[in-house]
Amino acid sequence: MSSLDLALIGNSNIAALIDAHGAIVWSCMPRFDSDAVFCSLLREGQNEEDFGFFAVELADFARAEQAYVEHTAILNTRLYDQQGGVVEIVDFAPRFNQYGRMFCPMTLVRQIRPLNGSPRIRIKLRPACDYGSRRPGVTSGSSHVRYVMPGLVLRATTSSSLTAIIEETEIVLKAPVSFLLGPDETLQGSVDDVCRRFFEETAAHWRDWVRYLAIPYEWQEAVIRAAITLKLNAFDDTGAIVAALTTSIPEAADGGRNWDYRYCWIRDAYFVVNALNRLNVTVAMERYMDYIVNVSAGSNGALLQPVYRISGNPRMDEHKIDSLPGYRGIGPVRVGNQAYLQVQNDVYGSAVLASAHLFFDQRVKRRGDEGLFRRLESLGERAAALYDQPDAGLWELRGAAHVHTFSSVMCWAACDRLAKIGARIGLAERASYWRATADRMRPVIIERAWNRGRNSFVATFGGESLDASLLLLHELGFLRADDPRFAGTVAAVERELRKGQYVFRYSDPDDFGVPANAFIVCTFWYIDALAALGRTAEARVLFEGMLASRNRHGLLSEHIDPRTGELWGNFPQTYSMVGLINSAMRLSIPWDQAF
Repeated sequence: MSSLDLALIGNSNIAALIDAHGAIVWSCMPRFDSDAVFCSLLREGQNEEDFGFFAVELADFARAEQAYVEHTAILNTRLYDQQGGVVEIVDFAPRFNQYGRMFCPMTLVRQIRPLNGSPRIRIKLRPACDYGSRRPGVTSGSSHVRYVMPGLVLRATTSSSLTAIIEETEIVLKAPVSFLLGPDETLQGSVDDVCRRFFEETAAHWRDWVRYLAIPYEWQEAVIRAAITLKLNAFDDTGAIVAALTTSIPEAADGGRNWDYRYCWIRDAYFVVNALNRLNVTVAMERYMDYIVNVSAGSNGALLQPVYRISGNPRMDEHKIDSLPGYRGIGPVRVGNQAYLQVQNDVYGSAVLASAHLFFDQRVKRRGDEGLFRRLESLGERAAALYDQPDAGLWELRGAAHVHTFSSVMCWAACDRLAKIGARIGLAERASYWRATADRMRPVIIERAWNRGRNSFVATFGGESLDASLLLLHELGFLRADDPRFAGTVAAVERELRKGQYVFRYSDPDDFGVPANAFIVCTFWYIDALAALGRTAEARVLFEGMLASRNRHGLLSEHIDPRTGELWGNFPQTYSMVGLINSAMRLSIPWDQAF
């Protein structure tokens, strides 16, 4: 049975998910939102008829071990047979500096090595096309197999027997074999030598990258793995950051809540950029700013969408895929996301808050200037006009529109940050204008979103219900931590949305009924709120529980079953990994108190 006990490899151009036995079960090519070349994650089984995976089957299999090469995105899987034979599989996507630029091709590298005994293996390289509807055409050359698909030809260059690959015959693995699965290009040099060099260069790249992270004293391994994961969800070519690398992993076993997350949500990307900046990863922030500026310029004055394709294309029409039954058979499988048509007014705040780093962080290569500020002012004007207008909210409710408190506060935050940016770059008149605008909005939000009877802010203007985004009122600068209204709001969320150690995003029925599982990042928001209130001991206990909720590779999905601890939802989820990083940074003891 499929599970989310998966490892992630990638190079910020492509990515792949690998199961506990070393099979590649999910990968889209030539980029994150493309056709799923490997898609068996959404179709059970790896039998003689099935396809959409790349597996190494060990005869007389006994057990498997799996771990990342320390501080890298390189995965090591060891398969043991019942006679003591051992096979090692090393998987990664090349990423390193070459000829003055980052080399991150549409290529997966797989090395298979015998470590002990005479292991017998069967290699099953079975890509799919048209989202699992059929297998590609196959041709072969002197040292490669070509898989011909619509708009894509993959070449597997290998030192293995081609007959063993094409006919899937069982072989005794006596010497290492290598695979380079990528563009239909002739390889210069021996595949074994190239793969060895790619491994050494890629391992060195990731270790150097990790070395420059600004990590907390405590929970370093967890933060490093989260940081690498976020980096792998950032698309180097355009700067877009995807919410997750999968589509249609259901939020719960009852199904229906199956969405395609392989796109760039303006809100999610802001949270990712914020977390990476805290870790000293400024390049991803600068690349994302290129993306958001291009998206804003391309809107031609229209409302900013909540989500775009990673190319910046605004269209991603949603449709169902009949060829894949879904994760554990729980459908539907969807491609595209109709949320691009929704109105979500918080996006203006998300765009301005992400951009603010460029005006205040002196580490960036290209500092924010008056030209960028003027562009951001157009977003601020939108925020000021829409802050008290109904929208779908950050939870993207499809059945109703309300004036959501989170959206309103994010609009206020856009104007607040523009005031600070204006002051920073010496535009006193514009700073005064935006300060007056933000100051006009804030009391309106307080009056309409504060519920005296509940002693709490509520999810919508004039409403009664709560949602977990209210935990961010202090983080966004709307309320001071010592404001009794913040403590009252946290207490109300505790009473109504906390179940065990997890916090739900809301408890009211939505388009699909009452949510069955907890949205993981909400618990991290709660942990941060407790820390802000001085309840640090409670926060640390909950944080340790969240670390224990990760899969064995340190990764988190979108949702979790509060009863069983099983992960659900698209994977790996950037929101969840951001929450881990932020809480660790907040809760760790300072370095100067560690010795």
